[in-house]
Amino acid sequence: MNTAAGQGLGAQQPVLIPTALGVVECAVWGEGPVVLALHGAMGGYDQSVMLARAAVEGSGFQFVAVSRPGYLGTPLGEAREPERQADLCAALLDALGIQQAAVLAISGGGQCALQFALRHAGRCWGLVLVSACTAQLRVRLPLRFHLLKLMARLPWLTARLREKAAQRPEESAQRAIRDAELCRRTLADPVAGPMLTELQLSTMENMSRRLPGTQNDIVQSRRAFEYPVEQIAMPVLLVHGTVDEVVPFADSRSLAERLPLSELLVLEGGPHVSLFTHLHEIRGRVRRFLEGHRPA
Repeated sequence: MNTAAGQGLGAQQPVLIPTALGVVECAVWGEGPVVLALHGAMGGYDQSVMLARAAVEGSGFQFVAVSRPGYLGTPLGEAREPERQADLCAALLDALGIQQAAVLAISGGGQCALQFALRHAGRCWGLVLVSACTAQLRVRLPLRFHLLKLMARLPWLTARLREKAAQRPEESAQRAIRDAELCRRTLADPVAGPMLTELQLSTMENMSRRLPGTQNDIVQSRRAFEYPVEQIAMPVLLVHGTVDEVVPFADSRSLAERLPLSELLVLEGGPHVSLFTHLHEIRGRVRRFLEGHRPA
């Protein structure tokens, strides 16, 4: 990055960047080849930061952690479809003076990541998809999402529940990790446990500013996928748990078979939050992948 837009930013602090396609909220830190981090539903730049911190341990890369359209400081505007979101990401890189980036996406960020690889192939040096939405979803929305929508209208209730979740993180974790022993081990891990708790607490902060993007993601994920993924020529690493109840593991397996240059990391017994339950396994593989394909 060589423009004033990215100079002097505090580590992992958000800024609003004007682009040719609209304002984008992001945090930029680190030095080295660029990795663009894209959060999932109920996210924002803060959860993109968490994704980068969790999946890529240590230094050696520069990260651009984005609030996708409809999340926190990035307006939903006209960038509803994954194609428009990918173009907005490219416009952000332009504004930051960045020519190329790998894309690291989780869950609902998967559609945008795939479209970036297709529409801006010359600017994408690698793709890492973690528990990512890469095919049309048909699973029913969990009851918890409808409760979150109600909570967003009652800030006092959200604040109370967030306080309770902070005091008893195991209750929130058990809803995300149904395997009791796996949940216990994850919370006991000195790295993964605090990260999982931080993620779950973040969804209850500024919740009303996360819902427009989340509702749009739900709409987009239910539409038919007709992406010509066979045209994605850059290296791709797919990471997915076998018992993911939100995004079927079979979707990543099917995509891996269609991609010319793909690797599939299978996480046995991994739920949708495998990034935390299998944190150390994922970190090692993602680091090797990025180091192995980083541009000269």
